[in-house]
Amino acid sequence: MWPLLLRFLRTNAPYITLPVAAIIGVIGYNIESLLSDRYTPYNKSVQDQRLERLTDEEALKDPTKVDKLQYKENVLGRNVSPSLQKD
Repeated sequence: MWPLLLRFLRTNAPYITLPVAAIIGVIGYNIESLLSDRYTPYNKSVQDQRLERLTDEEALKDPTKVDKLQYKENVLGRNVSPSLQKD
């Protein structure tokens, strides 16, 4: 009996696994849609952001006063373990 059943499953494996995989996929898709948040916040397009950077009058007047280039704080002190922090 078992050899006949295994031979049937082996010869008809594509016809059996495709519907099973489709059912598992549909169930997983629905569970994911229930659990996940599909909200994506609005961001300006890359072209608009670039245009704003290029048209910024203050940045064009003096290119040496860029905020990103100025050293403001200790880089090594950002993610310090609580045991290493100074009180």
